[in-house]
Amino acid sequence: MKILARFVLMGAAICLSMAAMAADISGAGATFPYPVYAKWADAYRKLSGVGLNYQSIGSGGGIKQIKAKTVTFGASDMPLKPDDLKAGGLMQFPMIIGGVVPVVNIKGIQPGQLRLDGATVASIYLGDITQWNDPRIKRQNPKLALPGTAIAPIFRSDGSGTNFLFTDYLSKASPKFKSTIGAAPSVQWPAGIGAKGNEGVANMTTQTDGAIGYVEYAYAKQNKMAYTLLTNKAGNAVAPSAESFQAAASSADWAHSDAYYLILTDQPGAGSWPITGASFILMYKEPGDAAAVDAALKFFAWAYQDGATMAAELDYVPLPAPLIAQVKKSWRSEIKSGGRPVWSEK
Repeated sequence: MKILARFVLMGAAICLSMAAMAADISGAGATFPYPVYAKWADAYRKLSGVGLNYQSIGSGGGIKQIKAKTVTFGASDMPLKPDDLKAGGLMQFPMIIGGVVPVVNIKGIQPGQLRLDGATVASIYLGDITQWNDPRIKRQNPKLALPGTAIAPIFRSDGSGTNFLFTDYLSKASPKFKSTIGAAPSVQWPAGIGAKGNEGVANMTTQTDGAIGYVEYAYAKQNKMAYTLLTNKAGNAVAPSAESFQAAASSADWAHSDAYYLILTDQPGAGSWPITGASFILMYKEPGDAAAVDAALKFFAWAYQDGATMAAELDYVPLPAPLIAQVKKSWRSEIKSGGRPVWSEK
């Protein structure tokens, strides 16, 4: 009897363990929002007991995994076009807004000291500007003592939304960049060093003398990296911040967007950060596991309502209330199981 009781207890423990594992929400994709997703996940687990298993593997990987149905949601910083969503039986919605920032490793240059415009950054990544004391850089920084150090461009080697936002901006700033490299999650860079994820680019830039890279702003802040100022569409040198990301996002007309397909790079406005972007969640309209999707949507609803302060602490921009209401309405109308909405606001 004792042996039987022991097996019963062991079986119960295994079942409880499996139930706890099943309760975890599974997602994969963009590294751009990972810092805030990790912060939200920790707070939500303490509150609800439900965890988030999020694989920070890049937007391309997230799109592949949601299409393969190995995760409950995918995350991408490049919105999918409405036709692609329809073909895959997917819907998308914005979760958070942030900024991609150029970062440099130049001896003597502190955060916010170096000013660049989009055309110059494009020329660097095209291999046309190869030294930090190039006249085109010096003209924008007459008071800086720039060394003749060789420039080492660091780029994302994985398919990523950060790549898409960066290359989309450079394509708008430089006709040559647009025609030779273009805007995409994965591109063929003519020179430089590849690194995986925002984490990899941040580390490689920090370790390489003369480097320039591009990362989500939270990574630049956490690693105390020397971010650059950028000259925006209005001709002003702006610093990356929640305020400059918000300024860029303020002109976005989400209400009239088709399937939330909006790209926020190179927006007008005196204080707009030029490489601002939203990070999106991808889900099936008719999910195979309705309970898992319901759990994920409850987490996202909580993050919208109670995670705004945490997002702001990491210099992300929470979505405005009207957009959140619009997103929740789309959950109810688009994500269904057996003809009924999977999620309902309680």
